[in-house]
Amino acid sequence: MPSRGSIEAWEALSRCHVSVTRVLQRNVNLHGLSRREFEVLATLYTADRSGLRLRDLNSHVLLTQSSLSRMLERLESKGLVSRRQDAQDLRGVRVTLTNEGSDLYEAISVGHDQMVAELISTALDPEEIRVLTRLNERVHQYSMSLSQ
Repeated sequence: MPSRGSIEAWEALSRCHVSVTRVLQRNVNLHGLSRREFEVLATLYTADRSGLRLRDLNSHVLLTQSSLSRMLERLESKGLVSRRQDAQDLRGVRVTLTNEGSDLYEAISVGHDQMVAELISTALDPEEIRVLTRLNERVHQYSMSLSQ
């Protein structure tokens, strides 16, 4: 039988994610991108200059492989990402942000990050933010170990 406290914690985290995402959707100009497209740009922005393998990018977003591939086609047609064969594994594909993609991400992230910071720092004090971050990272690391 699962711990009721664990279920309540998950439900609270899920509600928090939904409510914060709704505030961000209403208040942050995504410059014509969908929320998921912005998340893909954000993931690629934090990757090194060689980009990410398609399968690694897919592990960071909540999309099926085929949905991610279609999204990348749209982002590539807009000039925001590029896809190329992986030099270390010719069967793989690497995805990188173009200069235009980086510029757009930076333009969006200013308002996005400001809104996130305002929401979190208004609701929590600095120590609570550190604890929340640490706890979320622990659950993330554990769940990642199960998915490999």
